[in-house]
Amino acid sequence: MKFQNLKNKAKYALATVAVSAMSAPVMADGILDSVKEEISGYKTEIIALGAIIVGISIAFAVIRIGKRGANQV
Repeated sequence: MKFQNLKNKAKYALATVAVSAMSAPVMADGILDSVKEEISGYKTEIIALGAIIVGISIAFAVIRIGKRGANQV
C-alpha cells in the first residue's frame, strides 16, 4: 500500500510541475506587459519632471537677467 501512496504522490507532483511549466510563459508574458506599461509611465513622469526643472531654471535666469539690467540703469 505504501508503494501505491508514493506512486500517487509522484503523479500529483508531476501534474503540478507540468501545469506550472506550461503556464510559466503565459505568466511571464503578462508580467512583461505590465513592466512595459510601468516603464512607459515612469518615462512620462521623468519627462514632466524635467520640464518643470527646466522651467524653474529659466525663471531664475530671467530674474537674474532682470536684476542685472535694473542695476545698470
